[in-house]
Amino acid sequence: MGASGIFGEAVDRIGGEPIPSRFARKAPLRHLDPALAFITLALAAYGAVMIWSATVHVQTRAGLDPNAYLTKQVIYICLGLAGFLVVSLFDYRYLKSLAPIVYGTTLLPLLVVLSPIGTTVQGAKRWIDLGAFNLQPSEFAKLAVIVTLAAYLAERKGDVRKRDIAVCCGLVALQGALIYKEPDLGTMMVFVALIAALLLVAGTKLRHMLGLVVLGVVAIAIVVQTGILAQYQVDRITAFLDPNPNVQSVGYNLTQSKIAIGSGGVRGKGIEGKNTQTSLDYVPEQHTDFIFTAVGEQLGFVGSAVLLGLFALLIWRALRIASISRDLFGSLIASGVAAFWAFQVFVNVGMTMGIMPIAGIPLPFISFGGSSLLTNFIAVGLLMNVHMRRYV
Repeated sequence: MGASGIFGEAVDRIGGEPIPSRFARKAPLRHLDPALAFITLALAAYGAVMIWSATVHVQTRAGLDPNAYLTKQVIYICLGLAGFLVVSLFDYRYLKSLAPIVYGTTLLPLLVVLSPIGTTVQGAKRWIDLGAFNLQPSEFAKLAVIVTLAAYLAERKGDVRKRDIAVCCGLVALQGALIYKEPDLGTMMVFVALIAALLLVAGTKLRHMLGLVVLGVVAIAIVVQTGILAQYQVDRITAFLDPNPNVQSVGYNLTQSKIAIGSGGVRGKGIEGKNTQTSLDYVPEQHTDFIFTAVGEQLGFVGSAVLLGLFALLIWRALRIASISRDLFGSLIASGVAAFWAFQVFVNVGMTMGIMPIAGIPLPFISFGGSSLLTNFIAVGLLMNVHMRRYV
């Protein structure tokens, strides 16, 4: 054995662990994912521009500050970046033991929302008024579900039994029941997607997954037939199935949305285009749930393809992090975040084009809203956390 080999082995043993491991533990920032950070910032900037374009003409006609929504969104982005940094810096594996606290911390605000303290907007009681900011606890509950189920399923180590499935469903059902009372049908749909994705990644047997699908279909039929859902909710969900919806009621949003996207053509009508569906405020809630209609009309097929391409890259990075994670807990967190984004993008874009039900699900990083944006930045922080500590 050469001298370099002897000294190399001796140095490796200093401190009781190999040098690469000790170095990675002390400098996890060396293992940042720059692609993930760039894609996140690109999406946030894209969203800010589209929010401005969707609101500037309406605000101007009303004699209000034309940049009001843009200013708020930029502030939300700054808060989101702060949340991203905080979540990135501590070791995510501590969350496994803290999962009950995370779950309870988000459960309490859901209870507060239903109290007299909660704020009602357009018949939905989903917010807590904090003055300059309306907090929507159901957005943060999505991350709590991911962390809680990931912590529980990681302890199963790939051996997920019927009892474990029942526990996971019970944990989600408790928060889901509170969110149903708001009501927030979109978040309940996200919960279903999250529990399905996490159970699948955790190693749930195929026959058990098929059983869950059957139970889910039966539950949906019962909910619709027994009147558990309000009639307006049923109408919104089923409107996309009607080829000729009533444009004077439930079909109005969908019809205006498809007109806006279709009129954009290949290159769109331009960010500052006047006398469009966007500038004339024909599409309700365009800066929030229907922001993709502004993208389609103003930037056309090209701009829409660029946006969807960014989302594809974002989800790919999340899946890649899930595949290289050092432990099952990290893989489950990353997989949950990937499912969270994939489902919301698919449903949000699909509902604007008439292929999915209108469920009130925001488009990640693009729709206006502080709670949604902060939740997405924290999700990126979790991914970056797992990526930075994959060697430790």
